[in-house]
Amino acid sequence: MIQPTAAFKDNLALLPAIDGLTRIELLDASEAVVATIENMPGKQGSLAVYQYLAQSFDALDAEAADHGLDVFAEHTEDAKNRPGAHPNIDLLLAILEGGAPLTIRVLAV
Repeated sequence: MIQPTAAFKDNLALLPAIDGLTRIELLDASEAVVATIENMPGKQGSLAVYQYLAQSFDALDAEAADHGLDVFAEHTEDAKNRPGAHPNIDLLLAILEGGAPLTIRVLAV
């Protein structure tokens, strides 16, 4: 696992490449898709973080969410101050606050 820094840009440089990914799906306990992150401009940072979390943890539980929030660095504080502005961070915050764990499904080309 990486040791997150205080800067998201620096953390991104430590994460595995997302070449070949089409999207990530987040599934609840009944395997229903509750969120997707597409490989498109503006979403690729989140795609990289969630792919990394899928590789590092068995489930997107409180421990994984906490680590993910550290990886998002300065964006985490912004998400706390502006709910809805960063929906992929909001998902991690909800899990950390007692929400049900999710499964991360990584879909490649």
